[in-house]
Amino acid sequence: MTEQNASAARQPLLRLDELSVQYKLPGRGVLTAVNGVSFELETQQVLGLVGESGCGKSTLARAVCGLEPIHSGSIRFNGAPIRTLGMRTRPKELLRIQMVFQNPYASLNPRRTVGSQIADGLRINPQKDSWSVAGLLDEVELPSDVQSRFPHQFSGGQRQRIAIARAIASGPQLLIGDEPIASLDASLQAKVASLMRRLALESGASMLFISHDLAVVRTIADDIAVMNKGEIVEHGPVEQVWRSPRDPYTQRLLAAIPAVDGLGTLPGLPDAA
Repeated sequence: MTEQNASAARQPLLRLDELSVQYKLPGRGVLTAVNGVSFELETQQVLGLVGESGCGKSTLARAVCGLEPIHSGSIRFNGAPIRTLGMRTRPKELLRIQMVFQNPYASLNPRRTVGSQIADGLRINPQKDSWSVAGLLDEVELPSDVQSRFPHQFSGGQRQRIAIARAIASGPQLLIGDEPIASLDASLQAKVASLMRRLALESGASMLFISHDLAVVRTIADDIAVMNKGEIVEHGPVEQVWRSPRDPYTQRLLAAIPAVDGLGTLPGLPDAA
């Protein structure tokens, strides 16, 4: 193998270098939503991106999809730079990045059957002959006879599984979940997260899973990146970060997770007498 080919073989699927995203605020200057973020995501790797609401996680995800202008730094997907474009003008290479959004009630077209929306993805899938709408519905544990129904005929958890099937249908190399379990019942959250991991890896994709729920992320991620005020403050193997967090912010997030016995206390609150 030549040196050039060896370099290409080591190339990560996704690479962010000192990425910054800013918003201009009327009369208030500039808000830096993402500040100097760098990380790599390898093929068939699951990275959990965690942090409180408003820390910049969703802005970062939209930038990776080419939907937010980059102030400085770079994003490279398959070695090529990602340009900022609207959803309707995304180039073919960015169709290999698919996102599952937080709100299952807004992410599906209410005027179209769920089967037709899943079929949209199959039309751009280079391996479409190996998939079918019925097969994808089966993968997300829904019967094939629901293809002719409309989104309003499903629960929130069912809609999110349909959204996952639609995303997987296109054969993405990168699946992004932007708080995909936040609006679901607690009983469904871990199940949907595990479903996303399984389908992503079985289809050969990587996954960037964004959440404020560290406990769920621990069960599905290989690595974890902790975001605070637009910056990555800690990044490493999920069990290493979980057991030996270095950054005080990560320590506070982990301390705020209720104990399994229900007797855990939040940081700053005295123990019950």
